[in-house]
Amino acid sequence: MADINFPELKIVWLQPLWRCLWEDASIIVLLGFLSILLLDSLLRKGREKAMTVEKYVVGTKVGVSYIFSIICTIILLSTHLIMLLMLQERNGAHYQFKFPILSYEILKITSWAASFTVLYTTQNKKCIKFPWVLRIWWISSFFLSLAHATLDAHFVITSDEHLGLAEYVDILSLIASTCLLVISIRGKTGIIFDISDSTTEPLLNGKREKHSEAKRDSLYGKASLLQLITFSWLNPLFEVGIKKPIDRDEVPDVDFRDSAKFLSDSFDESLKYVKERDGTRNPSIYKAIYLFGRKKAAINAIFAVISAGSSYVGPYLIDDFVNFLSKKKFRGLQSGYFLALAFLGAKMVETIAQRQWIFGARQLGLRVRGALISHIYQKGLLLSSQSRQSYTSGEIINYMSVDVQRITEFIWYLNSIWMLPIQISLSIYILHMNLGMGAVVALGATLILMTGNIPLIRILKGYQTKIMESKDERMKSTSEILRNIKTIKLQAWDSYYLQKLEILRKVEYNWLWKSLRLSALTTFIFWGSPIFISVATFSGCVMMGIPLTAGRVLSAFATFRMLQDPIFNLPDLLSAIAQGKVSADRIAYYLQEDEIQPDALEFVPKDETQFGVEIKSGTFSWDTESGIPTLDGIELQAKRGMRVAICGTVGSGKSSLLSCVLGEMQKLSGIVKISGEVAYVPQSPWILTGNIKENVLFGKPYESVKYDTTVETCALKKDFELFPAGDLTEIGERGINMSGGQKQRIQIARAVYQDADIYLLDDPFSALDAHTGTHLFQECLMRVLKDKTILYVTHQVEFLPAADLILVMQNGRIAQAGTFEELLKQNIGFEVLVGAHNQALESVLTVESSSRVSEHAVTDGDLDTDSNVNAEFPHTKQDSENNLLIEITKKDGRLVQDEEREKGSIGKEVYISYLTIVKGGAFIPIILLAQSSFQVLQIASNYWMAWSCPTGDTAPIAEKMNFILFVYVLLAVGSSLCVLVRSSFLAIVGLRTAEKLFSNMLHSILRAPLSFFDSTPTGRILNRASTDQSVLDLKMANKLGLCAFSIIQLLGTIAVMSQAAWEVFVTFIPVTAVCIWYQQYYIPTARELARLYGVQRAPILHHFAESLAGAATIRAFNQKDRFAHENLCLIDGHSRPWFHNVSAMEWLSFRLNQLANFVFAFSLVLLVTLPEGIINPSIAGLAVTYGINLNVLQASVIWNICYAENKMISVERILQYSNLASEAPLVIQNSRPSITWPETGTISFQNLQIRYAEHLPFVLKNITCTLPGSKKFGVVGRTGSGKSTLIQALFRVIEPREESIIIDDVDICKIGLHDLRSRLSIIPQDPTMFEGTVRGNLDPLAQHSDTEIWEALDKCQLGDIVRAKPEKLESTVVENGENWSVGQRQLFCLGRALLKKSSILVLDEATASVDAATDAVLQKIISQEFKNQTVVTIAHRIHTVIDSDFVLVLNEGKIAEYDTPAKLLEREDSLFSKLIKEYSMRSKKFNSLAILQT
Repeated sequence: MADINFPELKIVWLQPLWRCLWEDASIIVLLGFLSILLLDSLLRKGREKAMTVEKYVVGTKVGVSYIFSIICTIILLSTHLIMLLMLQERNGAHYQFKFPILSYEILKITSWAASFTVLYTTQNKKCIKFPWVLRIWWISSFFLSLAHATLDAHFVITSDEHLGLAEYVDILSLIASTCLLVISIRGKTGIIFDISDSTTEPLLNGKREKHSEAKRDSLYGKASLLQLITFSWLNPLFEVGIKKPIDRDEVPDVDFRDSAKFLSDSFDESLKYVKERDGTRNPSIYKAIYLFGRKKAAINAIFAVISAGSSYVGPYLIDDFVNFLSKKKFRGLQSGYFLALAFLGAKMVETIAQRQWIFGARQLGLRVRGALISHIYQKGLLLSSQSRQSYTSGEIINYMSVDVQRITEFIWYLNSIWMLPIQISLSIYILHMNLGMGAVVALGATLILMTGNIPLIRILKGYQTKIMESKDERMKSTSEILRNIKTIKLQAWDSYYLQKLEILRKVEYNWLWKSLRLSALTTFIFWGSPIFISVATFSGCVMMGIPLTAGRVLSAFATFRMLQDPIFNLPDLLSAIAQGKVSADRIAYYLQEDEIQPDALEFVPKDETQFGVEIKSGTFSWDTESGIPTLDGIELQAKRGMRVAICGTVGSGKSSLLSCVLGEMQKLSGIVKISGEVAYVPQSPWILTGNIKENVLFGKPYESVKYDTTVETCALKKDFELFPAGDLTEIGERGINMSGGQKQRIQIARAVYQDADIYLLDDPFSALDAHTGTHLFQECLMRVLKDKTILYVTHQVEFLPAADLILVMQNGRIAQAGTFEELLKQNIGFEVLVGAHNQALESVLTVESSSRVSEHAVTDGDLDTDSNVNAEFPHTKQDSENNLLIEITKKDGRLVQDEEREKGSIGKEVYISYLTIVKGGAFIPIILLAQSSFQVLQIASNYWMAWSCPTGDTAPIAEKMNFILFVYVLLAVGSSLCVLVRSSFLAIVGLRTAEKLFSNMLHSILRAPLSFFDSTPTGRILNRASTDQSVLDLKMANKLGLCAFSIIQLLGTIAVMSQAAWEVFVTFIPVTAVCIWYQQYYIPTARELARLYGVQRAPILHHFAESLAGAATIRAFNQKDRFAHENLCLIDGHSRPWFHNVSAMEWLSFRLNQLANFVFAFSLVLLVTLPEGIINPSIAGLAVTYGINLNVLQASVIWNICYAENKMISVERILQYSNLASEAPLVIQNSRPSITWPETGTISFQNLQIRYAEHLPFVLKNITCTLPGSKKFGVVGRTGSGKSTLIQALFRVIEPREESIIIDDVDICKIGLHDLRSRLSIIPQDPTMFEGTVRGNLDPLAQHSDTEIWEALDKCQLGDIVRAKPEKLESTVVENGENWSVGQRQLFCLGRALLKKSSILVLDEATASVDAATDAVLQKIISQEFKNQTVVTIAHRIHTVIDSDFVLVLNEGKIAEYDTPAKLLEREDSLFSKLIKEYSMRSKKFNSLAILQT
């Protein structure tokens, strides 16, 4: 064909013409730069103040970036001077275009001279960043140099010219321009300033100093340009990691710009900007994220585009390389070496750019995650009560763990959006260069694959939504079960709730299976996409008569392999977009929920009002949609220093009244004024995990005198003596290892220590015994807080006379208000409460007098608790914290230990367990065989095309081409089917493995003893059930599969390259050794970093769950900022190991990629150097085709292995909780009690000894006594004496030694736990309700009829309340039963016991939260309904046990007394006598207590 040689004929003419046309275009750019530079210099004076810090600088030190920029500018200035001098020596063809070239070079010299001048002034003016004009010029000059060098390379290769001095100068210019490009993207000059002292003085209590220290500790923050490119700033960390396992404190800080505080503030600014710009109350989270990350995303996009563009240089040059090898004798070796250099240069640029954009994407993901987590947390502290009821803790934790993670994954895929069109365009361009119109067929095939994927992804998105919904439901139930695990175990509901979780997991499993099945199909389509496109393209070429030579086919193969990347990434991209959008929408919806009314309260300065609290015409509601206000017509004026008591029946609105003063309720109308700081003690104790001292201080600085006074006032000294580490004893989650009274007193101490102006106390004395309650009332309310405004809710009538004002609540209104005497005279309803109390008091006095108790009053000395704790603390906060750590180290008083973390390499048993848990690993060989077959068949098909197609310009015979294509299609289809088999089996095995591991963990956790839950924060368990389980469900199998697949691909590539030249194989031996050394050097550090960030996730979730539970308290104490700061610190604690882990991955990848690049370059040089005829050019071209991806493959093998090992930590963590120590069996078949057991209910304790953990002291010591059947027993004692522990032993919550407890001649230690607990009933101290319905809470096992349920409700005084609700028994119960009062919750627990009708009933402070009148009714019901059962009552209200047949008095874990009440009262020195005396005297004397306030 005549036109085949057309390019060769015109090459001499085109080269100078194209060069000059390009230089004409460049002149415009140069003139533009010089004009802008001139204009900028005129306007610069106005901007100098903003750009410099000259005012404070006393000295400077030049940075690496600045030095490099100077050197590169001088090189470029010199090269263009050389080019100008060489113009006279150019050839004739060049000479006729001399004027534009001369102008171009002069302008270049002028531009670089100007650049040098600007650079010099930059140092003098002490600029922090390079001027924007200079940076834009450097970026433009890079693209100019790149274009120039590309044109030179093209003409040298196509015209067989030797490289001249001009070409070498262009190459040098390109290298210098590339350096300046990197410097311009970073932007910083690197000049280090010595700042004057005036700018470094500590601000805001030393916060500035802390930040500067964090900066100094950041390796990334002080890295030089070269270190940033090579990631060598991580070397100091690797040096530590190779010697020993890295500890948390050894991980460097993140850079200030990556710190949670900076990110949270930046995201907040973005939200505010969007809010103001759009004029909306709920700004778009998408716009905010865009504004927040656009700068970093743009830099990442530049690197991604450069990486994508340079990756196509290889496929573009393959045809030239094959042509060179086939015509080597006509072309010099210099041309071949130049080709090899071009290949190497392109691969190096690709590697640097790729590593930078991937690292940048990870860094941007970290920033988005930090910003979102902090805002989710802050929103949680501000949610209104109505909004809070719409979400459970589990759901919100899912937002923070799973949804945020999916958004960060989308950030990683974001760059694919820019890379995709560039990759496809370059692919089609290269194909068009080689195959002409065949490229149109390839484009059509590509579009068919991409468009065909859209409906699949739409379905996949729907599946993802369903997966998240079902996961939410499962996590919600898991969180609720873990929170109420004690009640579930005591009620023997383990099996029911285990089955409930399994059903929820089954729903989730079904959606996961549908999703993974579809993913397997998309995997098959896209692994087979290069095959489909190549078959379609080659078929089209044969039909159109386009000749297929070996060079063209191999170039096409390389292009198809490159095209596979964007197509293969497309489903992942679309899936990430789908998942990211679902998650972003969920978070956006949550962030737009209603918050606590900012105008609910009006804060008035103290000097402007005499009232501490004032409410005018107040109407409030918990549920605004119902239309029925919870509180109506509230009028209250509490003067400063006034004590206001609030009383009323259960559900009358007492706690709601305090909530409206706090601003927690929705205010429908009226005014609430507050004057002064507020302290709040909620009815249900809220205790933070940590030590007691931290709970009391609650953010306030430590003052020894004030602290000791508070501790003594709240009767905590005696407890500190008993605790192993005093006030530094760690409290378990939700105060699990503290008695109810201890938790309440710690809460009161927290409030007292705050020294606030207004105190809101919600029935704080209900959990305290008579003596302790009296002590606290006298010491706290009447003495320490006598000048404070106090509003206190109480059911104990004896505390009412001391109040200046008593409010009687009824049906959400203040029914009566006045002093004690005034209310008694009104005779409207208040006397009912007082009358019930007087009856109870009368019963005590009757017993007291009949037992001839001495009338001598108990002296004050008898009433005082011992206080001889002499622990002294320094007077500064910092010192006290240091001593705190020393003290904890010395004393082994910790209940909650640090989360366990494996060290060293992940054991083989973890891998073996994962791989063999399904069918003993029988499917693994099938998957590996399928992948190996795919690789072999793919290589065979490519080998066949390369070998059978002619080289050079020889036109192939049409019939022969049909046969060649037929064989190729057969091999291609075979390889595709192998992919289908592999992807299907991988999906099946991966999901079944995840399900099996989940089931094992679930059974293990729910069968664990309560001691495990006491010492394990819920966040740790939820972390494994959500984040780690998600890894197993969706990622683990694929990551392990990719390890095997990439190894198989690498072996195939090595085989093909070695077949072309065996010397290549020899080079792989040392290279592989170096790779393994790098991996061994990398793994110890990366593994520990991965473990650390895995461990650091749980504290974030745990702190969030605790904060949600105590949000009202946090708001009341105005501690939102402190808790938000703590959250930011925890985010940074997680970010540090995570950031350095992903950086370490890039450190390794960069080195392995560059190593592979040099191996590839060596193989190219080898192929160029070998004499002609030794190797087949087609096979050599095939080796190059595979070698192009060598850097990616070699790095991906190590990267996939390392990544899989990091993900395998999730398997390791789940396996940790799959083999927990278990409780005794639920059922022991050979030792089952009779159906009627226990018949009489006789309980015998024989030398019972109990302690909570092996390292803690005994709580119960040598308890020996017998409780006869069908009798009533009262168990009394001071707070913390061991009453509740005795009950736990009875239910085997804490396992007693054998033959310690006998019930009706059956040793309870020898029967199953289900048989024991299902035969006993308990009404616990902390009332528990589950989300669902009233029916489900009373009868979760569905064992009773509606009639029986209504009967139980009527007996426990709840019938009328439930009937008043429209849904009756189906009435909603929200999480924790928050829509029912604490007293009502306690009544529901009584209803459960009435339904169960067991022979033994245990009441653990069962009526502590109800008023005296309701208590009297309930005591009557209990005595009637359980008259033939054994009833064991633990009570602080003495009158509830005074009618007992026997009383057991405990003191410091021992039996102090055990006898009938009458006999105990005969001895006036008995502890029981003292308790009775305290109660009766307190009740008698409280009328006169009001005198104490003066």
